[in-house]
Amino acid sequence: MNKENEIRFPLTAPLNEFDTEKQTYGCRHSNPEICNSCYIEKICAFTSSDHICKKPSKSWVKFYQKLLIKGKND
Repeated sequence: MNKENEIRFPLTAPLNEFDTEKQTYGCRHSNPEICNSCYIEKICAFTSSDHICKKPSKSWVKFYQKLLIKGKND
């Protein structure tokens, strides 16, 4: 398995300890190749050593809130 597959997650995957409203651990984009930030140093999860995406999609905040509530209810 290549590195990209190891840090690619569905948007609805459970939260990771490094996920916040402004960043995600790994890439949660359904099609990273069309992401405006794909492979940009220090922004994209695929290029950063910590595998943090520092510019997730606009829909991420909404999904983060839903996943946060779901995690508290589990």
